[in-house]
Amino acid sequence: MARLGPVITLTAGAVLAAGLGVASINAAPAANTPPAGNAAQESAAAPSPSREEPEKTEPQRVEPKPTEKADYGGRVKGNGALIAVSIRNGKAVGYFCDGRAEAWFKGSESAGELNLRGVAGGGSKVTARLGGGQAKGSVSVGGKKWNFVASTVAKPSGLYRATALVRGAKLRAGWIVIKNPDGGYDQVGAAFAGEEQFDVPRLDNERPTSPVTVDDTTVYPKDVDGFIEEMQ
Repeated sequence: MARLGPVITLTAGAVLAAGLGVASINAAPAANTPPAGNAAQESAAAPSPSREEPEKTEPQRVEPKPTEKADYGGRVKGNGALIAVSIRNGKAVGYFCDGRAEAWFKGSESAGELNLRGVAGGGSKVTARLGGGQAKGSVSVGGKKWNFVASTVAKPSGLYRATALVRGAKLRAGWIVIKNPDGGYDQVGAAFAGEEQFDVPRLDNERPTSPVTVDDTTVYPKDVDGFIEEMQ
């Protein structure tokens, strides 16, 4: 019995040491591990990443470019008159003539819309929509209104004008020349000095700017490029 004393003592000491080690481990906080409460608070306090909204920009408005150059000619429905319209860099002129009555117009074209007013006033006007190689619209002269469809034309077809002094009065003469699909050219014109009307000669279809004589006065017709600026 005396021999068991040291063994029991050693065993008890080992058990006690083991117990103290476990207690020491349980009491020590885990390294680099924050308390659960603090982690939750930090998570709540941290701002959440936000996506930047793309900057809104207003669409840029593109101004329509004016028509640089176009010439139209056709017959007025229900009247038989011819009408011609020419456009140069958005500026436009027009002429209506049936051989007896006439009307000159000036104005502008924008975004395919043509708006012309009579040079002599009186409510005369031309409005048309351009597209597909045609000008479709209406012409108003002397309180009457007619529709027309005028197709694109190329020289010598087109609009011609001449001015001169006849017995001290300013003469104005105008012509419309349009190639006929069946051959030759359709042509109409008129000449006035004030209220007096003169017989107007036909232009040379192949050389329409050749000089002609009106009431013993030589006049020199110009194509539209020669007078459009004068009428603006």
